[in-house]
Amino acid sequence: MDSADSRLLPSSCNGKHRVRISVDRGGTFTDCIGVFPVEPTAADPSEERIVVVKLLSEDPAHYPDAPREGIRRILELATGRLHPRDAPLDTSNIESIRMGTTVATNALLERKGEPCALVVTQGFHDLLKIGNQARPRIFDLAIAKPEVLYQRVVQVDERVTLVGYAMDPRPAPRESHDGDNIVVGRSGEHVRVLKTPDWAAVRQQLQQVFESGIRSVAICLMHAYTFAEHEEKIGQIANEIGFTHVTLSSRLSPMVKIVPRAHSATADAYLTPGIRRYVDGFAKEFDAGFSDIRVDFMQSDGGLAPVEHFSGLRAILSGPAAGVVGYSVTS
Repeated sequence: MDSADSRLLPSSCNGKHRVRISVDRGGTFTDCIGVFPVEPTAADPSEERIVVVKLLSEDPAHYPDAPREGIRRILELATGRLHPRDAPLDTSNIESIRMGTTVATNALLERKGEPCALVVTQGFHDLLKIGNQARPRIFDLAIAKPEVLYQRVVQVDERVTLVGYAMDPRPAPRESHDGDNIVVGRSGEHVRVLKTPDWAAVRQQLQQVFESGIRSVAICLMHAYTFAEHEEKIGQIANEIGFTHVTLSSRLSPMVKIVPRAHSATADAYLTPGIRRYVDGFAKEFDAGFSDIRVDFMQSDGGLAPVEHFSGLRAILSGPAAGVVGYSVTS
């Protein structure tokens, strides 16, 4: 990369989606990199130009959103044309946008997520306060427990249990008998439905939560990793009432242990609404062609997710993961 390089996108490439953009939005600075084809010269035979833009992540006196501003400046450097700040960005030259962000990280650390409620099997309302009893500093006399992320708990009078549970990973075949309320779960385990919820009572409980001003809800029931019917029905009721975000643990993280499953569902309900607002606001800064370009966000696992599948749970370590991946490639 030559800072003196001023070559532009060739006219033959204009409007053909040839500019690749990567963005790392941190708490203090936002770094943007643009890569696009150029004509080789005698002085520089390279056929690609790389441009770097570094901005303050918060500078409302000059721009409302740092990633959008960085992309705007990259397009100006690539095309040699002005792209006004007060107009939607032209996407005709953008091939892809990849972004890592600390929006979810900061919201979690600063406890600025969405007010949410936890829906759980009756009798387990203190599940996340009790946790799994792990004590990494067992002799510490002044342990500060982190506060739970939810504001309210809804206990649903339902219960299912596993039939003939044993430690054998290959359970013996068992016939299903409708009269015994036994069904085969997703995992192949046999599940007995001991109590089906009173759906009218569930609707009333959720309506009270909705009227309190909460619009996001996490649903985590016992054994929902294999028997998800009750969660699915509660989620349907929540959507009918008008909750703007509903997280089902059976979809988000269908794992055996309920404590980590509930932690995951609650974190998603707490963070995803803010992430979606940020992503929707970001998309509105572009013209109608935004839906035709590839936009990916870095997830906590270091992989990329399409913008429509980017969620709060998987965004917690988006920014740090992007840094680790970048370091591993460039070091």
